[in-house]
Amino acid sequence: MAKTTDKTTKPEGAGIEPINLRDALEERYLAYALSTIMHRALPDVRDGLKPVHRRLLHAMRQLRLDPGSGFKKSARVVGDVIGKFHPHGDQSVYDALVRLAQDFAVRYPLVDGQGNFGNIDGDNPAAMRYTEARLTEVAALLLDGIDENAVDFRDTYDGEDKEPVVLPGNFPNLLANGSSGIAVGMATSIPPHNAAELCDAALLLIEKPDASVEDLLGYVEGPDFPTGGIIVESRAAIAEAYRTGRGGFRVRARWHVEDQGRGTWVVVVTEVPYQVQKSRLIEKAADLLVNRKLPLVGDLRDESAEDVRIVIEPRARTVDAALMMESLFKLTELESRIPLNMNVLSKGVVPRVMSLPEVLREWLDHRREVLVRRSEFRLAQIRHRLEVLEGYLVAYLNLDEVIRIIREEDEPKPALIARFGLTDLQAESILNMRLRSLRKLEEIEIRGEHAALTEERGEIEALLGSAAKQWKAVASQIGEVRKTFGPDTPLGKRRTSFAEAPDHADRDMHHAMVEREPITVIVSEKGWIRALKGHVTDMSGLAFKADDGLKLALHAETTDRLIVFSTGGRFYTLGADKLPGGRGHGEPLRLMVDMESDQDVVTAFVHKPERMLLVASTTGRGFIVPEKEVVANTRKGKQVLVVEPGEEAKLCVEAVGDMVATIGENRKFLVFPVEQIPEMTRGKGVRLQRFKDGGLSDVRVFAKATGLSWIDSSGRSFVRTVEELRDWTGDRGQAGRMPPPGFPRSNLFGGPAIG
Repeated sequence: MAKTTDKTTKPEGAGIEPINLRDALEERYLAYALSTIMHRALPDVRDGLKPVHRRLLHAMRQLRLDPGSGFKKSARVVGDVIGKFHPHGDQSVYDALVRLAQDFAVRYPLVDGQGNFGNIDGDNPAAMRYTEARLTEVAALLLDGIDENAVDFRDTYDGEDKEPVVLPGNFPNLLANGSSGIAVGMATSIPPHNAAELCDAALLLIEKPDASVEDLLGYVEGPDFPTGGIIVESRAAIAEAYRTGRGGFRVRARWHVEDQGRGTWVVVVTEVPYQVQKSRLIEKAADLLVNRKLPLVGDLRDESAEDVRIVIEPRARTVDAALMMESLFKLTELESRIPLNMNVLSKGVVPRVMSLPEVLREWLDHRREVLVRRSEFRLAQIRHRLEVLEGYLVAYLNLDEVIRIIREEDEPKPALIARFGLTDLQAESILNMRLRSLRKLEEIEIRGEHAALTEERGEIEALLGSAAKQWKAVASQIGEVRKTFGPDTPLGKRRTSFAEAPDHADRDMHHAMVEREPITVIVSEKGWIRALKGHVTDMSGLAFKADDGLKLALHAETTDRLIVFSTGGRFYTLGADKLPGGRGHGEPLRLMVDMESDQDVVTAFVHKPERMLLVASTTGRGFIVPEKEVVANTRKGKQVLVVEPGEEAKLCVEAVGDMVATIGENRKFLVFPVEQIPEMTRGKGVRLQRFKDGGLSDVRVFAKATGLSWIDSSGRSFVRTVEELRDWTGDRGQAGRMPPPGFPRSNLFGGPAIG
C-alpha cells in the first residue's frame, strides 16, 4: 500500500510578494535619511546635544560620575553606553567621549578627563582602557532636574531600559559649545560662543520678546573659540549670518612681535584658529618655506609646550612684520574660515535653519517647560507629604484611641479609616510609624514641617498660575548660570577678540609673496615673451625664431606687474614672476592671455598705478586714461580704446605735461594743450589731428617748462621750446603743418614713450 501524507508541497516562489523597486528604494532611503537626521547628525536645539552625547551624559550620571566623585575607566562608561543605550561601535562612542573632554575642541567641556585625551597637534588619545572620566559642572547643569519629571523618557533600543528624549538643559549648550555634523541632504555647523553673553541675550529676550538680531548682538559679539584667535569679519557680515542662520567667520592666529635685541625680532604666534591641527599647520608652512613661496620668512619653528608658541623669523630685519604675517595668512591655516549653519532639530523633531533669536527663544521655552514640570512634580510631592503629615497629626491628637484600635482590632486599617475619616495613605502611614516617633517633640516638628510645606505649596501654585512669575524664575536660573560662567571667571572669560583685517594693497601683497629679483623683459615682433635674469643692456646676443626679431625690451623686477597693450585696444596684465625664463625663445603671449589671433602687441611696460596714459588709434582719435583703470583681472584683458573695423590701436604714451605734440604719416605736425583731451576710462576718444591721407604716426606729451625733445636717426637729441613751436601750436583736430627743421624722416619722436 502506498505511503500517504497530509502535507502539501508549496509551489516554488510562494510567499514572495512582488513590490515596485522604486517604491521600495524610496521607502528605505527615506527611513535611512530620517534616522541619520534625527538620531545621529543634527543636535536638538533645546539641549544642543546629539543622541550619542546625550546617552553618554545619562550613562555617566547613572554611574554616579558626578563632578565631586571619583573617576572611572572610560571603557566602563563606553560599555554602559553601547550596552544599554547606543547600539553602535565602541570606538565611535569613545571618540565622542574624548571630544567632550578636550578643552581645545569644546569651549565648556562636559567631561572631565584624566589621562591622555589627545592634543592640539592632532595626536590620538590613549585607548579607553587607560583613560578615566567623570562629569563636569556644565554637564551637571544640563542634567539638573532629570529625576524630577523635567523631561520625557522613552524606551531604549532593546526595550529593557529608559533614556531621556532631551536633557533639562540649564545651560545654553547649543551655542556655547557649538556642534557640527553631516546628515542626508543637510548639514550643521555651529561655532562655540561665550556663555555669559548668551545668558545676557536670553535675559534680554525674556524682558523684550520681540528683540531683533541687532539688539542681541549688543550682547553676543560673535563666536568665542576655545583656542582663542582673532575674528576679522565685518560687523555687517556677522549680523547677516546671525539673522539668516548661515554665514561664516574669518579667524586669524594671535601674534605679537618679540624683540631679540640689536635690531632683530621674531613673530610669536600664541593662538591658532579653531580646529586647526598645529602640527599640520607647521608642516605646510615649512613646505612653503622650502619651495620659496614665503620669501619674507627666514625660519619657522614650533617651541610649544603646554601653551602654543610658534616662532617665525623674518628673512631680514627690515621686513615689515604685518606684511610678512599677511603672506602667511594668505597661504597657511593661520587664517581659517569657520562656517555658520544653524541647522538644528526644532522641538527635537523638525530640522530647519534658525536665526539667533529663534535658537535662544526655543531654549527659553524649553527652560520654562522644564520649570513647570519640575514645579508640578514638587507640588505632587508636597501634597503627598502634607496628606501624610495630616494623618500623623490626627494620630497625635487621638493617640490613646489609635493605640486601642491597633491592639484590639483584627483589621486596624479599615477601623482607623472609619473612625477618623482618614485616607488609605494616611492610615497606612500611621500603621508604619515607629514607636519612638510618638514623643511630644516629634509632634512639634511635624507641625513645623506642615506649615513650611503649606507655604511652599502656595508659592508653587502661584508660580504655576502666573506666566510672569515663571519667566522671572527662569531669568533667576539664567542669572545664576551667568554668575558661574561670568567674564571674570577663568572658564567664562572671553578668549576670542575682534579686529579689522589690515588693508594691504595688492601690490604690497604681491611683493610679499614673490622674491624680488631684477629681470629684463623681451618681447619679439611676433609676440613671443621671456624674462632674462638681471638688467641686460646689450641685446645683440639675443636669439629669435626665423623671421622674428626684437620688438621691445624693458627692465623690471619679479614683483612688478606688466601691462601689455594690443592693437585691439585691450590692456592685459601679467605678473613678472610668471613670465617664462630667458632660455630659449620664451612663449607666445597668446598662451598667457586671450588675445585675438589677428592682433599684435603695441607696447608693454611696468605698471605704475599713479601714472596717466594717452592712448590713440591709427585714425588719430584718443583720450587720457588713469593707468590704474587699465589693469585687467582676467585673461580676457580690459577693453579701453574702442576701435572700428579697419582701425587699430596705434599708441600708448605717458601723459606727463601740459602740451601734446602729434605727427601724422603725411608728415604734418601739430602742438596743442593737453587740457583739450578728455580723461576717460573707455571709449573712442576725440580727434587729436585731422589727416587727408594716412593716419597718426606718433604722439608725445611734454611740459612747457622743459620743451619738446626728439632723437634723429643718427642718435642726436633736439629740444624745442614752446616759443620756438609757436608756428605749429593750434587746437586739437587741426591738420597741422610740416615739422620743424631737424625732425626725423621716420616721423617718430624716438626714445621711450613710457618711462
